[in-house]
Amino acid sequence: MDYFTLLALILSFAWTCFHVFMTTGLRGRRKSSPAMLPPGPRPLPIVGNIFKLGNKPHQALADLSQTYGPIMTLKLGDITTIVMSSPYTAKEVLHKHDRALSDRAIPAAVHAKDHHINSMVWLPPAAHWKNLRKVSAMHMFTAQRLDASQALRQKKVQELLDYVLESCSKGQAVNIGQAVFTTSLNLISNTFFSIDLSHYHSEFSQSFSDITRGVLEDVGRPNFADYFTILRVIDPQGCQKRVKNHFEILLHIFDGIINKRTQSSDVSSTSTTASKDLLDSLLVLAKDRNSEFSLLDLKHMLLDFFIAGTDTTSNTLEWAMAELLRNPEKLAKAQTELRKVIGRDEIIEESNITALPYLRAVVKETFRFHPPVPFLLPRKANSDVEICGFNVPKSAQILVNIWAMGRDPNVWENPSSFIPERFLEVDVDIKGRDFELLPFGGGRRICPGMPLAVRMLHLTLASLLHAFDWKLADGLKPEKLDMSEKYGITLQKALPLLTVPIQV
Repeated sequence: MDYFTLLALILSFAWTCFHVFMTTGLRGRRKSSPAMLPPGPRPLPIVGNIFKLGNKPHQALADLSQTYGPIMTLKLGDITTIVMSSPYTAKEVLHKHDRALSDRAIPAAVHAKDHHINSMVWLPPAAHWKNLRKVSAMHMFTAQRLDASQALRQKKVQELLDYVLESCSKGQAVNIGQAVFTTSLNLISNTFFSIDLSHYHSEFSQSFSDITRGVLEDVGRPNFADYFTILRVIDPQGCQKRVKNHFEILLHIFDGIINKRTQSSDVSSTSTTASKDLLDSLLVLAKDRNSEFSLLDLKHMLLDFFIAGTDTTSNTLEWAMAELLRNPEKLAKAQTELRKVIGRDEIIEESNITALPYLRAVVKETFRFHPPVPFLLPRKANSDVEICGFNVPKSAQILVNIWAMGRDPNVWENPSSFIPERFLEVDVDIKGRDFELLPFGGGRRICPGMPLAVRMLHLTLASLLHAFDWKLADGLKPEKLDMSEKYGITLQKALPLLTVPIQV
């Protein structure tokens, strides 16, 4: 925040002139609205409420919502931001006014390599976006395709268990987050390319993890270029430059694989029925002039899936294991259920998950307590909308603070405690229909990878808990486990979880 203060002072005079001119001009052109903006803290000149964000904006805005209510206005530089912090206001955004509020507020860092105009995640909900959603759904996430790829997921989880067993035999601690990251990375790389991109003992997995987390941190961190549009060209904090460098490394990897595939005699068919993996299918589609899907679309789709698909799964699994190790009675309860239903010598399959209500409750409680994306991805209003008697103006940025909703005592009893049992008593889904729990968002911008993420997360957690007992490394007491967060677009554990597996 010292950097913000210095930069604000340097730019204050020039920006004041520009801001007054723009504000006066816009007020002259806007139609009057019978509703007012939602309440919020008084903004400072020029910078507005930027200093209210701190280094953990999800927590800071949750605290502010206790004063100003579940729909709140902040002025972040020249950006009007409306923050929703309750299931009711989230439903208004994601369901009732989904069409009017489904555009994206695009962080400056996402402009790197023109990702914002080629990415399904950041495109406006128009024809190109609809086509990319259709391609990803048809080629990856139909129930039939997910059922057909069960063996691959089973194989990757078994490789994780083999790695843990090796660590167990050597008496070595396991970095749970990094191990699951490698598993997720290889699952996605096999889905697209039919190859492993990394191994558990290689440095590549850590490097890839550093890149994806670097992207997510720079896209999510408070950035002056997001709050003052005129500064996007300058990129004063270097966020866009760093993301560009990260993207170039990943695109270089993808280009090498794609070039090798297109030059191979194996890819000579023009029919998707002859394709051996997803890359073949998408390359065939990209060659079809009638498909409206290009090679550039493919490369940016790979960026989206490799960055989001690896980080969110590994983060959630790490949080789940950390909470269970911090609450040994919950861990014992989950393992008792697994070994009673599955049996000690059986291999867990995806079909077993429906018979494990406590395990599913653990996953839901982890999503409540540690949502993968604490604000969801920022939306933007494409027209004026009235919510709760307040005006949400056109072009306003919309943040849905699901972290605040998960910690709200008006929504959850004992919200600061990890209690999976609460989900044995209430029927709350995670698929965007119950607005108390929205780990994947909702409405038309719901995460397209949700069906795969749900399967992989339950299978991986169940397998780790079933095959091994666990304790914290270095004799650390459960109550001493550091549970601090590291903020970005995704919510990471600040310190890695080091655990010692014990063979059952």
